[in-house]
Amino acid sequence: MGSVIQLKNKINNSYFQLKNSVEDRLMLVEEKIKSKLESKVDLVHKMTNYHLDTGGKRLRALLTLGSAKLCGYAKGTRDINLAACVELIHSATLMHDDVIDNGSIRRGRKTLNKVWDNHSSVLVGDYLLSRCFEMMVDDGNIEVLKLLSSTSSKIAQGEVLQLQHRGEVDMLEETYLRIISAKTAELFAAATKVGAILSDVTSKEKEALEFYGRNLGLTFQIADDTLDYNSELKLFGKKIGKDFYEGKITLPIILLFQKANLKEKETLKDIFLKDNRNESDFNYTLSLIKQYEVIKECYKKANHYINLASNSLSIFKDCNEKNMLENLTSFSLSRDF
Repeated sequence: MGSVIQLKNKINNSYFQLKNSVEDRLMLVEEKIKSKLESKVDLVHKMTNYHLDTGGKRLRALLTLGSAKLCGYAKGTRDINLAACVELIHSATLMHDDVIDNGSIRRGRKTLNKVWDNHSSVLVGDYLLSRCFEMMVDDGNIEVLKLLSSTSSKIAQGEVLQLQHRGEVDMLEETYLRIISAKTAELFAAATKVGAILSDVTSKEKEALEFYGRNLGLTFQIADDTLDYNSELKLFGKKIGKDFYEGKITLPIILLFQKANLKEKETLKDIFLKDNRNESDFNYTLSLIKQYEVIKECYKKANHYINLASNSLSIFKDCNEKNMLENLTSFSLSRDF
């Protein structure tokens, strides 16, 4: 037991080490986000304040700040502005996500759409995106503008693709990877590449950090989807079964369907075709996931992307920033918060 706790501490420390290394700039990112969300419209003011109070890991902002530091960016505040921009894109997608999924809880608190309503949540999400584009234009770098605007477009397409395949338990693994690549990995890749664009580095270094971010994002999302069915882990700040009850088809369900026999396949199809799934449905699905050792298979696939992410950093000289980004791959897979 002691060794497990030590391992968890080491994994979580990789996140806190990166956070501590850019703490002063992260505080400025928070201030920038707060100032950009100010509005004279009372409802916008209330909703954005509520959203800010829910907190978050600010992982994408940390990736931009850490990548910029790795590439030697030291003067100016462009890293702060763009880290804030990346976070606002992420926040906007969460607001839209909760409306699409009819989500009710995020980070332990009621979602905006449950405190207010769907219409307000969509519009405030749009408000955040419009603020992002203002910040991109203010930065004045055409490469940054192209990257982040293209990323926003890909995220939206990922949402539509997921909606298109909603309830399909026989979804191809390739389709699932396309969805999470667009919805999650693209913004991770943009966050790390932006950090490189700020500095006078080669195209190879930009591409290496982009590749790192994309594979880190894939690892992060696979781990997140797997945690939703991992009844052995109850430390994570996310109640298991959320994706299941929302009818989302994620990697654990895709792999389970591949392994299940014909009768089990039919039952799974029936479960996910229903408008609402109950606790009995969830327990049945969990029992099959355990029987076919699906969780182990999911983590095995995630490890593939961890290795790709870590190896992509070999182009950079050894330094603290490089080590922290390498260690972050373990955090993305095995975090407990």
